[in-house]
Amino acid sequence: MGEDLKKDLFKDYGQKLFFPLVALFISLFAGGLLIAWLGENPYIAFRHLFQGALGSATNFGETLVYTTPLLLTGLSIALSFRCGLFNIGAEGQYIMGMMGAAWVGSIFTGLPAWLHIPLTMGAGILSGCLWGVVPGVFKAKYGAHEVILTIMMNYIALHFTGYLVNYILLAPPGYLPATRVINASAKLTRLLPPSRANTGFFVAIICLVMVYIFLWKTKWGFEIRAVGLNQEAARYAGINVTKNIVLAMALSGGLAGLAGALQVQGIQYRFNDLFAFTGYGFDGIAVSLLGNNHPAGIILSAFLFGSLNCGALQMQSVAGIPKDLIGIMQAVIVFFISADYLLRKKLEQPLGEEINVRRGSAGQEVAK
Repeated sequence: MGEDLKKDLFKDYGQKLFFPLVALFISLFAGGLLIAWLGENPYIAFRHLFQGALGSATNFGETLVYTTPLLLTGLSIALSFRCGLFNIGAEGQYIMGMMGAAWVGSIFTGLPAWLHIPLTMGAGILSGCLWGVVPGVFKAKYGAHEVILTIMMNYIALHFTGYLVNYILLAPPGYLPATRVINASAKLTRLLPPSRANTGFFVAIICLVMVYIFLWKTKWGFEIRAVGLNQEAARYAGINVTKNIVLAMALSGGLAGLAGALQVQGIQYRFNDLFAFTGYGFDGIAVSLLGNNHPAGIILSAFLFGSLNCGALQMQSVAGIPKDLIGIMQAVIVFFISADYLLRKKLEQPLGEEINVRRGSAGQEVAK
């Protein structure tokens, strides 16, 4: 019996890893073909890509800078996915987290670092949480589609923070569209100087562990996952579907807001007016999909995307390959991961059969 269980687990994890690995290799192959088509040497381009990401302690530190927000936005998307929700609003929640942290980090003076740092993080979490609760309530209470709601909230966040930074929180003398610099007591400690890597990376890792424990080791996490499997089965088992939808969106928004707070506390030290989206929230979708919506997979996919984004700078400056190539490679990865979901739905079992299986498994787990 034990051997059968091990075989089933090996087969399950093997299937989950197969498509991400295939997607990665195909994206690298496609990138190499495109580089060759441009008349450049793919080996030289990828060598500079690797060196730019991991070639030195400083480069590795910069890779962590790109990886940290992707860890949290990917985790944000994954948590909402586990509840059957597609939170496209991590970008807006990230922006609101930046603004909340910039305001609290600059307005309070004389506080010790052990108090001011978590207080500033808390402001970012709360800002993102509130930005996630709004679409969560409309989804749970009125059945509004969370994709439409969160997309609208992204634009509201972008323009609302633009108004705040230009008219309400503008730092004197007023020629730079940015808030005041946060106080030293709210700043995170730098790692691996002269890189911008900071202790925010460890905060993100702690969040990964906490989310894993929450989703798979607590009653509240089980309820969220049960709702994601089948809302009707979860409701029949006595689970409050409305509460869990709102809770999942609130926690999802809080994680994205924390990513924004860490960006301000560890990198920017202020909120600069955004003329366009940062992209971290949208990239979090790809990170979550590649990581199979699981914290263990997200840490690997976030590091991969962070390495690609960081290494692309050297690849462009030294090898002359446009860094937009990395965006194409990431798109190829997302394409094949999406194809994986479609193939599993088509090949594994009919939709009606899948719903019945999920309803039965959810009911059995609740009964236990």
